[in-house]
Amino acid sequence: MTPHQLVALAVLVSVVVALIWGKLRSDVVALAGAAVLLGTRTIRPVEVQGAFASPAIIALASLFVIAYAMELSGLLGLAIRYATRLCARLGALGIWLVIAVCGAASAFLNNTPIVVLSAPVVRDVARSLDLSPKRFLIPLSYVTILGGACTLIGTSTNLLVNDMARNAGQPGFGMFEVTPVALVVALVGGVYLFLFGGRLLSGASSSEASEALPAKAAQAAGDDPDLVPTAPVFRPFEAIASLVVFVAVVVVAAFGVAPIAASAFSGAVLLVLMRVISIDDAYKGLRPEILLLIAGMVVVGLSLEVTGLASLATDALVGWVEVLGPGLALVLLYGATLLLTEILSNAAVAVLLTPVAVALAESLGVSPRPFLVGIMMAASAAFATPFGYQTNVLVFQLGRYSYMDFVKIGVPLNLLTWAVGAAAIPVFFPF
Repeated sequence: MTPHQLVALAVLVSVVVALIWGKLRSDVVALAGAAVLLGTRTIRPVEVQGAFASPAIIALASLFVIAYAMELSGLLGLAIRYATRLCARLGALGIWLVIAVCGAASAFLNNTPIVVLSAPVVRDVARSLDLSPKRFLIPLSYVTILGGACTLIGTSTNLLVNDMARNAGQPGFGMFEVTPVALVVALVGGVYLFLFGGRLLSGASSSEASEALPAKAAQAAGDDPDLVPTAPVFRPFEAIASLVVFVAVVVVAAFGVAPIAASAFSGAVLLVLMRVISIDDAYKGLRPEILLLIAGMVVVGLSLEVTGLASLATDALVGWVEVLGPGLALVLLYGATLLLTEILSNAAVAVLLTPVAVALAESLGVSPRPFLVGIMMAASAAFATPFGYQTNVLVFQLGRYSYMDFVKIGVPLNLLTWAVGAAAIPVFFPF
């Protein structure tokens, strides 16, 4: 191995260990790794600049601003309240309909504000119907995660894999290109949650909450107004303007008139110019901790490709993977991504495995497309722990669940989506 490969490997191992350790902020860890790579000249400044100004970062930042404008306008809160009022008369079925609506909305909007606004409503409606909120809050988080994978803009993972694939010389994905696969996975996962989620969680108890979080702390977090804020007052002009701009951004990108980064950036700037959202609020909506984490991890991921570590790892795997064939290779890659996503952030997993997926497919002489879609699907499937995804943390605290509540409902869902996803991908994306 060359000196630069050794440095890249050391940084990769250190970053992964630090992220698993969890004592340091993940964005700080990623930026520290990027700084070491830059300081040792393992990565050139131009490549670092490219990571921080990548289309994925621009698109995400712009979409965050647009979504925040919709949230501040009261549109999301109003939609959730009306959906809940319409469905409450249906009893438990009505709550499941609200969850389905939230999942559909997550295909286009960041699911964190959706869960922040809808989780207290679902909890209160369940209580008013004399039902345990525990039956519905974890499924709410899981359904929004599944829904987020259904479009290119539904989750940062899809945008990030798309961006890194383009950097590796692969064609970009269309807005709805992954929708058929993701929709199959989401529907199967949703049916599982509907049929078995309530039964698995109906006897859930908060007595075990001390395993990961003291019960009093969980109660305080669940009642914290900063965690579950009151929905903003509905403002018609701002709501209509932000919705129209968002729809225009999606349509322009879907029809290929302009890349998603360009259309989203134009939409965000337009909302500021129209004073739908103030410049100060626009900055608040940027969520820099996510953007910097992704940018830092992109640099770490690029080091694997630039130094040849990705090719080196792939060459070591190809010998026995060739015997298995591309189908089983996809199954293994999907499973590895699934496992790592429960340990690391979805952005970190997507960045680390995308170069390996492209190199593996090229070594096997098949299209990288199925492998890239596999990473998109699996990197968003964090169901087995309350800390694998931000919305899981929100409902964990609000519902006062135990750690094992997530394990007993999430592990079967992981295995189910793994099987369905690995089977569906080759149907829509042939090797």
